[in-house]
Amino acid sequence: MFQLGKTIVSEDLITKDFVCNLNACKGACCIEGEAGAPISKEEVAILKEIYPKVKPFLRPEGIAAIEKQGTHIETENNELETPLVEGKECAYVTFTDKGIASCGIEDAFNAGAIDFRKPISCHLYPVRVQDYSEFSAVNYHRWPICDDACTLGKELQVPVYKFTKAALIRKFGENWYAELEKIASEM
Repeated sequence: MFQLGKTIVSEDLITKDFVCNLNACKGACCIEGEAGAPISKEEVAILKEIYPKVKPFLRPEGIAAIEKQGTHIETENNELETPLVEGKECAYVTFTDKGIASCGIEDAFNAGAIDFRKPISCHLYPVRVQDYSEFSAVNYHRWPICDDACTLGKELQVPVYKFTKAALIRKFGENWYAELEKIASEM
């Protein structure tokens, strides 16, 4: 672990390799698990605002889940998340012709319908950020469903921080990322 501004960063972002291999996993991170994607208070307002423009990109099952539960849910632990379809996949999930999970929010973004790409927790994955009062912990989340991504990352020699560059810049800024690159070059 090392400190970078107001973040404590796991060295795994530099030492571990990762490149999503959607042909292998089919986007399982949007389907597996017991919870929706973590979202921030700011993203709650964004999801409410953009939902009418995202709705045409969603599956009927996702629309039904959102219209029943809302554009987000609050858990028993007061955490904010995207809703799920019948306790399974994220309500915003769509599928390609090849059965690969995609994101309806990102589909709307790519089509130019909205200017919000997707929740930052999704964009950052496999990086997870836990905010505390004085700092944020920035960690690599290892999940067995991503073993193929680890293999591909190692094969291509792409460390986690390079794979998630755009998302890390979105979250922490270009100066923060430049400092991270400098630290990585010295390790």
